[in-house]
Amino acid sequence: MSAAEGSWGRVERLDAGRMAVEVERATGVRVVVEGPCSGGEVGAAFVRWEDGRRGVLKWRPGTTVAELQAGPLAVVDVLRSVGYPAPATDFSAPVGDAVVTIQELLPGSTVDRLDEAMLDQALVLNELQAGVLAERPDIPTVSLYLTDDGPGFCLHGPLRAHSRRTAKLESWIAEVGAAHPRELAGDDAMHLDFHPGNLLALDGKLTGVIDWDGAARGDRRLDLVTLRFGARLDSTAAARLDELLDSFPEDVLRPLWAHMSLRMVDWAIRHFTPAEVDHWVTFAERRTD
Repeated sequence: MSAAEGSWGRVERLDAGRMAVEVERATGVRVVVEGPCSGGEVGAAFVRWEDGRRGVLKWRPGTTVAELQAGPLAVVDVLRSVGYPAPATDFSAPVGDAVVTIQELLPGSTVDRLDEAMLDQALVLNELQAGVLAERPDIPTVSLYLTDDGPGFCLHGPLRAHSRRTAKLESWIAEVGAAHPRELAGDDAMHLDFHPGNLLALDGKLTGVIDWDGAARGDRRLDLVTLRFGARLDSTAAARLDELLDSFPEDVLRPLWAHMSLRMVDWAIRHFTPAEVDHWVTFAERRTD
């Protein structure tokens, strides 16, 4: 174990069986766990209600039901009202210092590789997010965490400690943060983890966007930067997305790129192999000049 891993550690993953038992004990609500959903870093599981309906059980540590309802769930409610394919949340309850939710199971499966046709569809969805929270100033904005640590992600210490190269990247991130506001302004709905693994498709058509746990109000362009960091884009889609990012004003793109650089490299240091850390540092360095 590296020094960074020893100091900061990995994020705990969902134990769906235990969570289902604790939910039944606390609320009387019973679901049968069918098995884990693929992908994701914290985890989700397919479950079946007693009436036969299927859903997705998720676990959100370090939050409360009230915080979830005021932020991510409120964002999804607004988006669903304009026809955005996001899952409804059928159940939420506190379990210890976490919240367990059970969400609607949407049709389709996660995207293996985003091609140009699917990119077009993803961009249409991103357009739907524009300005939809203008009448909801109560929904919180999000911090980019460029000068301070995020809640379990976007940690600066692992970059400073891992290597000279990651420390140099963290210094650039902090410099960008010092020159820009901490909060990301705007009235767009933001997913905050908009990548192919959270896009569902069936027969070449996007059928849903899942995993809205971090959703907030701000600038939807962050979701497109996040999408560019996704590892499942074909070369044509990646080139088109690069052109789109190039069209963003520098004072918009720099803090968004710095945020995703911090998020991906920190996570790689704590969860992935040294080769993957090098990959994400190299990727991040593409736009640090």
